[in-house]
Amino acid sequence: MGKIKLDLVSDIVCPWCIVGYKNLTKAINELGLQEQVELEWQPFELNSNMPPEGENLREHIMRKYGSTREQSDQARANLRAKGQEIGFTFNFSDDSKMVNTFDAHILLDFAKEHGKQTDLKLALFAAYFTDQQDVSNHQVLAAIVAGVGLDADQAMARLSQPEYRQHTRQQIQYWQGLGVSSVPTVVFNRSSAMNGAHPVESFKQVLSELVAKVD
Repeated sequence: MGKIKLDLVSDIVCPWCIVGYKNLTKAINELGLQEQVELEWQPFELNSNMPPEGENLREHIMRKYGSTREQSDQARANLRAKGQEIGFTFNFSDDSKMVNTFDAHILLDFAKEHGKQTDLKLALFAAYFTDQQDVSNHQVLAAIVAGVGLDADQAMARLSQPEYRQHTRQQIQYWQGLGVSSVPTVVFNRSSAMNGAHPVESFKQVLSELVAKVD
């Protein structure tokens, strides 16, 4: 059977990106396509101008989307419930922060070269949403990288090297240039795409159609 290439355009601080990934992988598993699917994470910055110190998450959401405190509380409750459905823990507090994720995307590119991209991506999701860690902090990032079995010194050295920063910037601009303006976006065989955290059945339908084409 032919391979199905999936590009997952996402950001670490997007809760719906982990929800979408969980639904997508459940669809893949239920269809028995684990060996047929090639999955690669692609970078996207929800907040490219986020300063180094970050911003209080609740204040950020209220400023960006104009939501009220009540709407913010409801959204957090909805995410906690959705997390329970998919086996992922969302934790929030009044001290939760929105942070810059550019350096994390550089490290994800490093992890891809060593076959650990998904491992690192999931570890970053857990660090940010479950453990409420600052995934822009270099000490935090180094510990997460080491935790998935990668050479932290080698990985972290890339953060100060202009060519790797430029490469990641170009990747982000590439997907934006193709029209990706929000995440998660799943691109199938570089020919079609689905935006948003779709249900398992929706992903199964698209994957089944692709399988029929490549068989």
